Amino acid sequence: MISTIKVKFLLGFFIIFAASLLLLNLLVVRIIETSNENIITEDLIGLKKNSSVYVKQTFMINHYSNDEIYFGQMAQEMVAELQHVSSSEVSAYSVKGELLYTSDASAFAAAGDEDLKQALDGKTAYTLHYSDSPVMVYYAYPVMMDGKKVGILRFAKDFSLLHEQSRHILDVIFYVTIAIFAAAFLFSYLLSRHITIPLGQLAKASTEVTEGNLGVRIRFRRKDEIGKLADNFNRMIEKITMQIGRIEQDRDRLEELNRHRKRFLDNVTHELKTPLTTILGYAEMIKDNGSGDEAFFDKGMNHIVGESRRLHQMVVKLLELSKETSVREPFEEVDAGRLVQDVCDGMAIKAERYKKTIACEAEAGLEVNGSPQKLRQLLINVIDNAIKYGYAHTGIDVKAARSGEDVRIVVANQGEDICSEELERWFEPFYRSDQRAFKEVGSCGLGLSISKAIADEHGGSIAVAGADGRTTVVIRLPRGISKEGGL
Repeated sequence: MISTIKVKFLLGFFIIFAASLLLLNLLVVRIIETSNENIITEDLIGLKKNSSVYVKQTFMINHYSNDEIYFGQMAQEMVAELQHVSSSEVSAYSVKGELLYTSDASAFAAAGDEDLKQALDGKTAYTLHYSDSPVMVYYAYPVMMDGKKVGILRFAKDFSLLHEQSRHILDVIFYVTIAIFAAAFLFSYLLSRHITIPLGQLAKASTEVTEGNLGVRIRFRRKDEIGKLADNFNRMIEKITMQIGRIEQDRDRLEELNRHRKRFLDNVTHELKTPLTTILGYAEMIKDNGSGDEAFFDKGMNHIVGESRRLHQMVVKLLELSKETSVREPFEEVDAGRLVQDVCDGMAIKAERYKKTIACEAEAGLEVNGSPQKLRQLLINVIDNAIKYGYAHTGIDVKAARSGEDVRIVVANQGEDICSEELERWFEPFYRSDQRAFKEVGSCGLGLSISKAIADEHGGSIAVAGADGRTTVVIRLPRGISKEGGL
């Protein structure tokens, strides 16, 4: 419990204020006592001077040959006069300490004889006597005449009023000090709470963060250092949450890339294995049977040549895909509208073989920055797909136009509806939809993968959508600077 900052604050403030209160009171008491001693001393010094003057005047008026005898004879008169003048009780003693006369014997009854003994030795002394009431000071000094001691005068003076005043001052100072101490301690307590409570909340929040709760937030409506600390804490948690989110996204992306890689390798292995198996099988059969069976020999050789060509095409496509994803050629200004028109004209012959037609609409001045060869390959792959997988006796629409800051190329054909899950996988290497009624002979499923790599390299995008028996591929490429200097 004592290890908390709050307890340390309170304990430290209590010790400091208690020690300060004690030292202050001791200092005040000492100052007042010293002041009282000075007041008493000055009062007694004045009393001695006045009484000495009176005694000397008395001796000067009536001078005797023996001053000691005269002091004894005048003791009663001197005591009465000094009592009236000094407002104190007075006693006169002989040089041997014998009481000659006293104004009030009871006033000296409670006193000791220390001051009297000092006076007998020729010294001036006083003693302070405290009782319930009053506070008395006993003061004695030897009376000297012409350097000779003739007697002793002793006074009993009441200093109760001075004592009461001093005690009242001490009480006032004590209570004022207690009030100041209480106010300071209360202020210290409130200040410690003002500091320790938010620190405790910060400690609790940090503990929750270490336990994995990143949803915790601290809200302090204050502009001091603790408020800034809370704001920094919240921003730190937000940044940690963002970083963790990015790490999770990167992790998911890496997992997805790993799945794509595995699927790609599986597809490559399968696609390469199929023609190789066919080639190896017919080659072994021809080797075993020789050329005696001419029909079988021709059939086997045709299969070997066909599968070899398909294998060669597949290897070329793989090399193209690897090139598109790893090498970037210098870009130049390309007229996308003219390029679209050229590709459509070149693909028209193949479309006729598939009993289809191509309708092309391309605006003029559609400049983009890119590689003419790669962009041509991109358009060929997309239009070729539309030709191979569209219904016979249908048309293929190709349009190129401006769309904001992009050039938008749309290739649409009529064919089978493809579900959205299938469409999302069209750009994966070696993927061919099982929903199609037929598959193109010799197709290896790399055309759209290469097209997507080309679009990404040019800072564009490619997407496919299908509905109501119509498949649409949309290509977007950033527009470049035209020859006239506009966009």
